[in-house]
Amino acid sequence: MTDDIDRILDQWSRERPDLDTEAMGVFGRIYRLARLAGDATEKAYARFHISRAEFDVLATLRRAGEPFELSPGALAASMMLSTGGTTARLDRLEKATLVTRSPDPHDRRGVLVRLTARGRTVADEAVAAGLAEQQRLLSHLPQPQRDQLAELLRTLLAPEGEAARPEAGS
Repeated sequence: MTDDIDRILDQWSRERPDLDTEAMGVFGRIYRLARLAGDATEKAYARFHISRAEFDVLATLRRAGEPFELSPGALAASMMLSTGGTTARLDRLEKATLVTRSPDPHDRRGVLVRLTARGRTVADEAVAAGLAEQQRLLSHLPQPQRDQLAELLRTLLAPEGEAARPEAGS
């Protein structure tokens, strides 16, 4: 079976036979798969009138557990965002009544962001819809191949050398 990436690699092989394009094939497919999955989940989240970026905030608060509350700094760190990028998302979510911001009772200068009941419902429904789309994309792979793919990607994403240590594989 061949795909568009194979055709691109064949063209490079013809034009630049001196290049080893193996990595281009792997990462080209990963990139295309990430875009496909991202577009599918973005479409699923749109049904709830939220973007993927806004879902990230709701999901981070939801995963935090009761009382579904974090400081903006902890929220930003968890999402690997700047506090400025987080503030813009919070403004939109607060306007949509999915989160509230209130003074931190333990820090006079601090603020806490909390999911509203509506925000929790949207987070729960959106995560289920996004997962359904992701499952749909994986559905043609048998379970052993899904497990193998997950393990290969986990190994690829491991910090250099970590996969080689015995405790990393246990």
